[in-house]
Amino acid sequence: MITPIILCGGSGTRLWPLSRKSYPKQFVQLVGDNSLFQASAQRMSGDGFAAPVVLTNSDFRFIVTEQLAETGIDPAAILIEPEGRNTAPAVLAAALWLEKSDPDALMLVAPSDHVVPDAAAFRAAVATGTAAATAGDLVTFGITPTHAETGYGYLELAGSAQDPIVKLSRFVEKPDAAKAEAMLAAGNFLWNAGIFLFSAKTIIAAFRAHAPALLAPVQAAVDAGKPDLGFLRLDPASWAAAEDISIDYAVMEKADNLSVVPFADGWSDLGGWDAVWRESPRDGNGVASAGPTTALDCQNTLLRSEDDTLELVGLGLKDIIAIAMPDAVLVADASRAQDVKQAVTALKAKPARQATMFPKDHRPWGWFESLVMGDRFQVKRITVHPGAALSLQSHHHRSEHWIVVEGTARVTIDDDVRLVAENQSVYIPLGAVHRMENPGKVPMVLIEVQTGSYLGEDDIIRYEDVYARP
Repeated sequence: MITPIILCGGSGTRLWPLSRKSYPKQFVQLVGDNSLFQASAQRMSGDGFAAPVVLTNSDFRFIVTEQLAETGIDPAAILIEPEGRNTAPAVLAAALWLEKSDPDALMLVAPSDHVVPDAAAFRAAVATGTAAATAGDLVTFGITPTHAETGYGYLELAGSAQDPIVKLSRFVEKPDAAKAEAMLAAGNFLWNAGIFLFSAKTIIAAFRAHAPALLAPVQAAVDAGKPDLGFLRLDPASWAAAEDISIDYAVMEKADNLSVVPFADGWSDLGGWDAVWRESPRDGNGVASAGPTTALDCQNTLLRSEDDTLELVGLGLKDIIAIAMPDAVLVADASRAQDVKQAVTALKAKPARQATMFPKDHRPWGWFESLVMGDRFQVKRITVHPGAALSLQSHHHRSEHWIVVEGTARVTIDDDVRLVAENQSVYIPLGAVHRMENPGKVPMVLIEVQTGSYLGEDDIIRYEDVYARP
């Protein structure tokens, strides 16, 4: 059995405004019917695969559990990283956790934000590398290049890229255009996908040989980790002592027991909107569209509207990326797709909320979005999952009106508990201890009108919370 190790961090700034720090690209439905994270988990499930181990941060932990539940996948563990320390400490933590139960267990380490259209071909490639990984090799997967890409690192093979598995000669950093053209012509270079297969004991031995300083802090972080609602929170103090370094730099570029499985059946890391355009269905003029859009005399253009009430119209566009969100719109020349992160940097400098915050604020019980905001009022739409409940809380500076528009709410206001059905409303006075719950089997939706002198999300006192938030 192979245990998938799914790395689920990152901010995906090159896919702004759809991908943001509070809700990055791996959780977004960019290509296909599922999020990239869900597609990754499904791709590494089924016969021959054990339950996955997911590494993520505290902000994403409930999004991870919700999206896994939607796919019917029950994880073996979700390890919470106290802060981002790059891929080397994350992989080592997973290996040390897995070693406790089975040192010989095979680990398939993969990012959560890649697109692999042919899942069966990917699983066949993994099977090709299994014997070498069992024998003690560090197996990586190289993508057959389709063009001279300067945005990826490369793998130089010691043999033919036509072989099912071949020894790795060296890693090559992201090249300039001329070097990329030369490597493409040479035929023995593959893109580095950042996907690895090895046993727990093999990778731990590799860390011991090539990055020994990481072992003590990461081992301490795992050993002192604390269970929390089904998650394992790695110890913050120990974790902070681990070097911030990628697994390529820490181990792979120093090891001599590396093999590569070439993979030529389609792959993308969706590193920019140009990649999304390439992976999306397009019409005869090269126009890819999603959501309510209209393209008139457009060529090689991506139109995407993420607001059902907003019709995005392109007229006479050529090589343009246009992405419309409820709170932000991106219009860019397709040749500048890799520079979208510059827009995020500029918005942060303003500062603008849109730089990092997603318009939908995802919480363990559901999500909310702000519809209208004024000096002393705010209108929100709130969706609560079946069986979920918000914390028992009060506010210093605002009162609230709740109008249920779908489902039924169970509402607590001080000592009063009542059911509020569709088309009914309730008033929450300033300072009242209150809670809303969804006792039904369908999502409950309500409109909340807040009025008061301060409407920030930090105006909250929690008395009880089933999700153990402070």
